[in-house]
Amino acid sequence: MERSPGRSRRRRRRSRPVLGGALAVATAAALTVTGLVGTAQAADVNNAKNAGFESGLANWTCSGGSGAAVSSPVRSGTSALKATPAGQDNAKCSQSVKVKPNSTYALSSWVQGGYAYLGVSGTGTTDVSTWTPGSSSWTRLSTSFTTGANTTSVTVYTHGWYGQAAYFADDVEVTGPDGGGGEEPGPVIPAAPAGLTAGATTTSSVALSWNAVSGATGYKVYRNGVQATTSTGTSATVAGLAADTAYQFSVSATNAAGESVKSAAISARTAKEGTGPGPGPAVPKHAVTGYWQNFNNGAAVQRLTDVPADYDIIAVSFADATPTQGQVTFNLDTAGLNGYTDTQFRADIKTKQAQGKNVIISIGGELGTVRVDNDASATAFADSVYALMQDYGFNGVDIDLENGLNATYMTKALRQLSAKAGSGLVITMAPQTIDMQSTSGEYFKTALNIKDILTVVNMQYYNSGSMLGCDGKVYSQGSVDFLTALACIQLEGGLAPSQVGIGVPASTRGAGSGYVSPSTVNAALDCLTKGTNCGSFKPSKTYPSLRGAMTWSTNWDATAGFAWSKAVGPHVRSLP
Repeated sequence: MERSPGRSRRRRRRSRPVLGGALAVATAAALTVTGLVGTAQAADVNNAKNAGFESGLANWTCSGGSGAAVSSPVRSGTSALKATPAGQDNAKCSQSVKVKPNSTYALSSWVQGGYAYLGVSGTGTTDVSTWTPGSSSWTRLSTSFTTGANTTSVTVYTHGWYGQAAYFADDVEVTGPDGGGGEEPGPVIPAAPAGLTAGATTTSSVALSWNAVSGATGYKVYRNGVQATTSTGTSATVAGLAADTAYQFSVSATNAAGESVKSAAISARTAKEGTGPGPGPAVPKHAVTGYWQNFNNGAAVQRLTDVPADYDIIAVSFADATPTQGQVTFNLDTAGLNGYTDTQFRADIKTKQAQGKNVIISIGGELGTVRVDNDASATAFADSVYALMQDYGFNGVDIDLENGLNATYMTKALRQLSAKAGSGLVITMAPQTIDMQSTSGEYFKTALNIKDILTVVNMQYYNSGSMLGCDGKVYSQGSVDFLTALACIQLEGGLAPSQVGIGVPASTRGAGSGYVSPSTVNAALDCLTKGTNCGSFKPSKTYPSLRGAMTWSTNWDATAGFAWSKAVGPHVRSLP
């Protein structure tokens, strides 16, 4: 959301690269990925080290920091390689492998994801490679090579392709005569886990998470020095605890070789009985959300009580970041709001709530730089937002971070907040169009991660330019097709219709571009809920429970004589 009118943040869409040249020439031969080598002799060994990436990237070197060991997806064991091409880097990961001269070796690897290549260089004879243009499941790449008379080592490598998705690799094999290292040794006892953090708490449980340990196949969780539970992943919930009680927790890593030493212990306290704010007003089946400006940028200055009854959720814009990463606070701009006092503001929150409205605090905006990208900042975010809810009486939080969002840690933060606030918590989100083009985007992943506690996503259909709709066609902002075809991506991508709203400017001055008339908004709502008043795009089905619409802002709406809310508000209430 913009603090100043008329500023455009038009984004250029990246086009898919054309794969040509040597890649196209190699296609006919290289696509044959199986059946290229014969059966290895009984004495042959796998000369590759850390072939399954169970020890992270040990023995491997990846260009530009493009590689990482991940716990999912894996073909076998607990780890695999994930390598992500970026810019002019094709995410090449390589290993020097000892071999014998004048010998034949079978080279293979299992791959998944984007374009993936497997090859060998420095053979002293003919270097070979093979590739696949991507797959959604594990696929085996294989080839063979023969070493020269003086060859004692070769370089085995994998890489992706420029501009393509990340690829995964697992179980690399360089099978043939022992070049000097032989088979890898068996597993060793893993290291102690790091990063143990307490998350959501209830009166009887504490959620814990920690960092993955290379080579670990499981974890043991200890409460006050006694084993409480086990986990095959990097999180667990310890239940059966007493309310308002502090406990010490630690965790160890295990595999076939044994158990690591315990991690550093942390302390966590369960919740008190009967704590947390009670539920606020229920959000209507179809709702209108409006952002209220805590600053004067030329739009009409309002008190909260000036916001019309057509708005069901009022997002107070914005909270302010503090020097502590992830932490937020709120400072009423009394001077900019013509002397509106803190006491009046707090009283007006209660007045709107008594009228059945939800008042929430919005985080971010065009200039907001709240960063939540580690466990400490996630906890700081949850704790500070909950403190504002208790202090001012806010019913929830709006996520409008336009300068980057980390799905992993924002998910942790919002789940911690939900555990504190209870079932009455209202969570809304206002991503930009680029953030919701794919379920792999951080905003979309966050929304899906918290789907069970999410109220509504009101995507900003403005300051955008042209974007792809769910039918793969390009649509320009400012049309009913732009609203419906982009909403379809969210509706078919996993969000419930009740979690999807249409966000638009309230007037031509409310955004740099993308304004649509209230009648266009209403037509899009009809198209999505009833299949009527559509443009050239018509969804394959209707979504009668679509939540509604949002606008930036109630102040710009007031500046334009409330034309937006007078037209859209009643229409939203009339939806099926």
